[in-house]
Amino acid sequence: PEEHKHVDSHAMWIDPEDPSYYLSGCDGGIYESFDRGENWHFKSNLPITQFYDLEVDNREPFYFVYGGTQDNFTLGGPSRTASASGIVNSDWFVVRGGDGFQIEIDPRDPDTVYAEAQYGALVRFDRRTGERVGIKPFDEPGEEPLRWNWDSPLLLSPHAPTRLYFAANRLFRSEDRGDSWTAVSGELSRGIDPNTLPVMGKIWPPEAVAKGDGTSQYGNSTALAESPLEEGLLYVGTDDGVINVSEDGGGSWRRLESFPGVPEMTYVSRLLASSHTAERVYATFDNHKSGDFAPYVLLSEDRGRSWSARVEGLPENGPVLAIAEDPVDADLLFAGTEFGVFFSLDRGGKWVQLKGGIPIIAVRDLAIQAREQDLVAATFGRGFYVLDDFGPLRGLRAEALESEALLFAVRRAWRYLPARPLGGEGPSFQGASFYNAPNPPFGALITYYLKEPLETAKQKRKKAEKEAEGGSYPSLEDFRQEQEEEPPRVTLTVRDADERIVRRIEGPTGKGIHRVSWDLRHAPARLESEGALAGPGRYSVSLSRTVGGVTQELAGPESFLVENLSTVPQPEQDELQRFRLEMERLLAAYRGAREAARELDRQLEDVRKALRETPGDVGELTEATRGLQDELKDLLIALEGDSVLRDYGRPAPMPLLSRAGRLAGELNGSTGPPTGTHRRQFQLLEGELPGLLDRLRRLREEEWRQLEERLVESDVPWTAGRLPRWP
Repeated sequence: PEEHKHVDSHAMWIDPEDPSYYLSGCDGGIYESFDRGENWHFKSNLPITQFYDLEVDNREPFYFVYGGTQDNFTLGGPSRTASASGIVNSDWFVVRGGDGFQIEIDPRDPDTVYAEAQYGALVRFDRRTGERVGIKPFDEPGEEPLRWNWDSPLLLSPHAPTRLYFAANRLFRSEDRGDSWTAVSGELSRGIDPNTLPVMGKIWPPEAVAKGDGTSQYGNSTALAESPLEEGLLYVGTDDGVINVSEDGGGSWRRLESFPGVPEMTYVSRLLASSHTAERVYATFDNHKSGDFAPYVLLSEDRGRSWSARVEGLPENGPVLAIAEDPVDADLLFAGTEFGVFFSLDRGGKWVQLKGGIPIIAVRDLAIQAREQDLVAATFGRGFYVLDDFGPLRGLRAEALESEALLFAVRRAWRYLPARPLGGEGPSFQGASFYNAPNPPFGALITYYLKEPLETAKQKRKKAEKEAEGGSYPSLEDFRQEQEEEPPRVTLTVRDADERIVRRIEGPTGKGIHRVSWDLRHAPARLESEGALAGPGRYSVSLSRTVGGVTQELAGPESFLVENLSTVPQPEQDELQRFRLEMERLLAAYRGAREAARELDRQLEDVRKALRETPGDVGELTEATRGLQDELKDLLIALEGDSVLRDYGRPAPMPLLSRAGRLAGELNGSTGPPTGTHRRQFQLLEGELPGLLDRLRRLREEEWRQLEERLVESDVPWTAGRLPRWP
């Protein structure tokens, strides 16, 4: 029995000690049963989805990622959320069933999604209602049946938001969102009968096992592109190695059947029409079904009339499965291969592997979210990966990396208070089996580059000794300086529009490219606490280093925008911002007063112990110490509360620190204006603080100092906080 379990099982384990316990591995993942398969528990915390294709929308403020999967439908979900739990499984939704493939999203309406299952089973999905309308073109009576690929190419025209192109062995166009279709080409493939082609060196008879089973009908379209710059400039690639070019929207076609360095009849995996010049087009080919795993990437600068290979640096045995071009930097390309993601800074002249945590796995598709400058990769077995803000790669050239340091442009940062729908951060109380993908770092993402690492004098000496295989022993003075030297620091200084310093953030000091996130908060009013959230507006950041106590500016400033996610009117947010900053200062003052009072109380307790060890008559000193402690106790009760009343089970007045902490917490939980209660509590706290500080100052600076002198004169044993006397 497999009720409520995915099909296509591949592996199974039965516990030899408990034959009622099953583990099943299938196309849906891993399932567990405790009752011989009557009921199944799905393991939902394994990010192992196999994505064929992906697309991103332009939803504000956070875009969605859509992907077609192997036997697990077409799915959509957010690239990030405003939740402290990150992105959870319930944030995702099914667009359509079956094996999922190519997706397009209406640029004006992100809730209108076009998605297909195998063999061109295309639907238009309305996320508002959940309805799906089938819009696959039908075969015309009397015509040869259409041949659709397992992953049929689909394109939403960049020139008309209601125009779709969809390719079988012929290309179809719709001007009304798929409600009706017109064929705009004839046969696009070579039209070869696959039964005449040798497989493993021979022609197989009709009775051969599984002959043609589970495969696409040969001779169909596999890749499709339209120039973003010239309407009607179309490219269609096929599974038998043909690229068809039309410059008039399908009215006439030019056919290309051979390409330099590419074996004849090689599968066309992707076509990419450049967004920088209408003459430029890229093509990738995949010949692994013929036992050829070489990468094939070609560039044409004349609409396919001539081609040049662009494969230096790509894995020799890693077919190229996807390609993407930066819409800003014409020279910046990305390639998805069987072994991860690669990038090129010179239009494919040389490729470099892009790591950053992505596994060495097949990357079947790539998409660029232009607004956010994100690169999204669809992997075949590990789900989606997002490279947040690849902007630093734009315009980056080898000569730039010879600079001592670089500070890259900072994209817009969203300002909001993360929600806690699960009651806490991450999985909260949901247990280890609850899956959550982390959100991108909150705040402003700052990227910088150091040509060389920052090293201490000791590190430099040891490096020189290693290179020289020995060296001179350091002098005593040099050794002392090494011991006393402060570690080198990299500092990112954030300033507001009025050039006031808002925050200093320390970053990594090693060689290479680093990223640091400013959490949009001011410097804390007290160490080991969190500063108030900075307001929206224009900010800047600069990069400096401190080595040997000397600070040097390295790069910047780079300006960036912090924008509100909240719908609360700006004047109300500004009011809260001012109020919150004052509250942070007030809370820090109360906490500082509490720590000063506790420290004095500890010193007085030590004195009482010392007095018990002092020979002679110390009754007056003991009484004076007790009196000072009693007055300090009253002050601590006002700050922290009356523990005797609490222990006795009686209601106790709210202490000042609890009142201040609660007020600060409530203010930090909202972007709206302070309430009347908040204002009243602030006035109360602000009014109590001066008198409390005066009492504490008198106890510390007058009465304690006077007592301290008497303790010294009476030869009371030394205690912490007192200066000893000699002779």
